[in-house]
Amino acid sequence: MNKLNKIGVSALCGSLAAISAANAGDLTVTGGADMTWVSLSKQVTGNPIGIGSNFGFSGSGELDNGWTVDLSIAHTNAGAYSNANVTIGVPGVGDFRIDQGTSGTGIQRMDDLTPSVWEEADGAGLSAGITKVAGTSAGSTIEFTPSTTPDGLTARLAWSPDSDGKNASDKSGSGTSGIKGSGWDVTLTATSDLTGVDGLTLYAGLSQVDQDQSAATVSGDAEERVVGIKYAAGGFTVGYQNNEDKQGTTTNNVYDNTMYSVTFNVSDDLSIGYNHVESDGKGVVAEADSIQAAYTMGGATIRIAEVNVDNQAYGTASTADLDATIISLGLAF
Repeated sequence: MNKLNKIGVSALCGSLAAISAANAGDLTVTGGADMTWVSLSKQVTGNPIGIGSNFGFSGSGELDNGWTVDLSIAHTNAGAYSNANVTIGVPGVGDFRIDQGTSGTGIQRMDDLTPSVWEEADGAGLSAGITKVAGTSAGSTIEFTPSTTPDGLTARLAWSPDSDGKNASDKSGSGTSGIKGSGWDVTLTATSDLTGVDGLTLYAGLSQVDQDQSAATVSGDAEERVVGIKYAAGGFTVGYQNNEDKQGTTTNNVYDNTMYSVTFNVSDDLSIGYNHVESDGKGVVAEADSIQAAYTMGGATIRIAEVNVDNQAYGTASTADLDATIISLGLAF
């Protein structure tokens, strides 16, 4: 882990200087590497060796008035920009997060929260091509997390003025906009502190995005919902989730997704699990099953997944049924 010390968050977020000066903070760089071997039994694998090189920056500081500021910038493989956000914490009120990217905001953070030892069923290396909830996350978003909710309850309200507008740089507009307009997401998560049941977590989300009603492909506004449950007891954790995505388009505009999984910690180092996801859309059920295992040795993790996909991307040809074995060695530093 490398640290570039004494870089003030006020320098990173110059617009905050008018509110209050920030004390010097740290900008921290973290990263990791993944080496994978993929074997596809029903299609050409090509070169099976892959390398993932994720890294990110994070910074934090405190303003003179007691407000806190946190910065996060994430990059995925090959240095591709993924997400950047600034969170301003106001004591007694809550957190305000300004987010720009494609993940981790609003209902999108709940696209699949079922437990896993590595990835969701269609995330370990063989995509099922399933349409999942996204809410306002495709456009720059402001999200509010109040601090006045009861213990064990986390509520978040996200809003975007243009839910599919291109991300804008400093002092500029997005320059482009699609059929989507303003939208909002509301998510709730309740843990055992609220439910009174040890190991029980309940979560739900709603989203609505306005759409251009004059567009030929639009039949209404986009609406999404999520409900889910997780329960942990001993070494076992089980989860179930259902998503509904009404895209408000003139054809094939409703997707009903179901996910469930079970994981077991064999020891402090070894975990195994089974994950399933299916989506009823376009008159076809696309689904994926995955059996996974993960073993940790210090900063190294060895993972293996057997993945089976039926009707990939809602296709019905024989080529849409796929199987894969994925082996991964992950190193954190």
